[in-house]
Amino acid sequence: MSELIDLSELSVRYGGAPGLHGHLARPPGEEPRPGVVVLFEAAGADAVNRRLNERMAEAGYLALMPDLYRGRSPYRCLVPAMRSLMSGHGPVYGDIEAARQRLLADPGCTGKVGVIGFCMGGGFALVLAGRGGYDAASANYGRPPDDLEAAMRGACPVIASYGAKDRAFRGHADPLREALERAGVPHDVKVYPDAGHSFFNHADNVPLLMRPVMRAVMGIGPEPASAADGWRRIEAFFAEHLAAD
Repeated sequence: MSELIDLSELSVRYGGAPGLHGHLARPPGEEPRPGVVVLFEAAGADAVNRRLNERMAEAGYLALMPDLYRGRSPYRCLVPAMRSLMSGHGPVYGDIEAARQRLLADPGCTGKVGVIGFCMGGGFALVLAGRGGYDAASANYGRPPDDLEAAMRGACPVIASYGAKDRAFRGHADPLREALERAGVPHDVKVYPDAGHSFFNHADNVPLLMRPVMRAVMGIGPEPASAADGWRRIEAFFAEHLAAD
């Protein structure tokens, strides 16, 4: 189970906003372990997204999901967060940096830190991959930055997963793969033919009345077989790039 921790002071120090908390999940067994900042999808830090954070801890990582919405409704917070994602600026980046710094300061962390994001969080993970500070990045159905060539130049190793049935993010995998290849960045980009959006989720977290529409528009929903292979790839990739020197 994850522990709710206060990140307010760190957030303000690094350009974020006050009132930030995060869900910290510790891996079983002996520490120290590599750290991973987990960035949620548009729905926010709900039970489904907190499960993604705990899943990273079960894989052996000190996992911290900052609540970028501060417990507020995604209907209120999504648009400002997406504006920050698209512009590459804003206090949300300070909030994410606060989470990274909290992991680095934890005696249970080796000093190696990765970032993993889903949907909106996957977009942030791709931006952060090229900004330094992370040893590996995982973007799952994340929107790549507009200037991919510049964003991926000098990036940390990147693993990305997309669903072929995800109508909103169709066509992003190939340009991302090609940009990473040209930049000489270690990478693993895969498209799953049977998966749509949010296929890593263990349960459907779209409001019940919206599910038929969202499935028709985005092909949204869990896809266990694709998710199992995706987790296998992520664990192997992170084990390689977040291992102690």
